[in-house]
This record gives sequence, C-alpha cells and structure tokens, in this order.
Amino acid sequence: MTEMTWTPLESNPEVLNKFIWKLGVPEKWSVVDVVSLDPDMLGLIPRPALALILLFPTSEKYEKLKEEEEAKLKEAGQKISKDVYFLKQYIHNACGTIALIHSVANTLEQIELADGTLKQFLESTKDMDPEARGTELQKNSNVADAHNTIAVEGQTEVPSEDDKIIHHFVAFVHRDGDLYELDGRKAFPINHGPTTPDTLVEDAARVMTEIMRKDPDEVRFTVCALTASE
Repeated sequence: MTEMTWTPLESNPEVLNKFIWKLGVPEKWSVVDVVSLDPDMLGLIPRPALALILLFPTSEKYEKLKEEEEAKLKEAGQKISKDVYFLKQYIHNACGTIALIHSVANTLEQIELADGTLKQFLESTKDMDPEARGTELQKNSNVADAHNTIAVEGQTEVPSEDDKIIHHFVAFVHRDGDLYELDGRKAFPINHGPTTPDTLVEDAARVMTEIMRKDPDEVRFTVCALTASE
C-alpha cells in the first residue's frame, strides 16, 4: 500500500497554535519556543508546562541508534503505564500532528478539550492499541484537513508533499510519575525514568540533551513546549 503523505507542519509556534486551537485546545494553552536547554534558561518557559516537543533531523546514524535502542528495550523490558496514550505513525510528514496529539492526549487532566475533531478522535480510539490508532488517523479526513490547511498557512515556501523531509517531531510528557518519549515511528513509548509535573521541563531537557550529544556534528535541533499561555 502506498504510504499516505501530508504537507509537513512548520516548527513555528504561531502555526502550531493555530492548529491545536483549531482542533479544540483552549487558548489558555499554547506552544512556545524553548530558546535553550541550559538549566539557567529553562526558568523562562511559562508554567505549568504540559509537554515538550523536540524537532530534530533523522539520519542513518539516528536510524541505527533507534534500532539498537528498541532491541535493547525489547530484551530488558520497561514499565509503561496503561494510561499512556500512544499511536503509531503510518502517514509521511504527520510527525508534527502526532507529537501534538501525544502532548494533548496525555494531559487531558489539565486540558479541557472543546467538542470537535480531536476530542472525537481521542474518545473513539482510547481503547485501541497504538497500531489501530495509527490506522484510524489515516482514515480521519477531519484531522488531515486541519493539518494540511494549517501547514500551508504562513509559510514563505511550503514544501510539497513529495519533498524529502528529514526532520522529525517527538513529544515528551509526564504520565503516572514517569517521563515518556512518544515517537510514532518507534515501536513503543520510551520510559526515561521518574519525573513530576513540576520537574518535567528539567527532566525532558536532560534527555533531549543526551539525544543531541549522540550526534555532536548535528546542530539543527528545535525545541518547543506546550504551556499555559502568558
């Protein structure tokens, strides 16, 4: 089957906010740029912060590290809370939308979604496994329409659906006392150990810094956060 392809979302808070608000996230929550992962700069991020999103370039080195990590975790096992909402990515260029869905779906205790496309999607898929959720997203024309409409807005040069996009969005959230990395291209969520709502930013920043150090020659990393609007 030919892989479905969407127009990629730009890692621009203005674009991402239009998208989440269009899907029913109240405007009391918004996406902001994280200018630095330096511990002294993390205090600039508005609180509460519900999720962090890392945008980074994929490469052969990244794919190799991903495969090694998955093999190691499959052998060793890891604790995954049943409350973690995770979906697989089966749509090319959908990683931005999936990272935002992961960010919102795992913070519904704080975010009161308005009735609409995203609330309907999450309610209809809450009892499905990650693979079935990914398949349902492929079928959901409302999410696709919202994604593609916003992806085209506000960009000086919109990449075509056929352009080779090497950047990838991944979400980091707190769930039941642990920090989870949610990447729809991975086989499962990655548990990075204990965290709390109050220390999520610092703990996620530490993990993201470790990810960046694995490819020291690469500098094209971007971080944003889903936080209370200022």
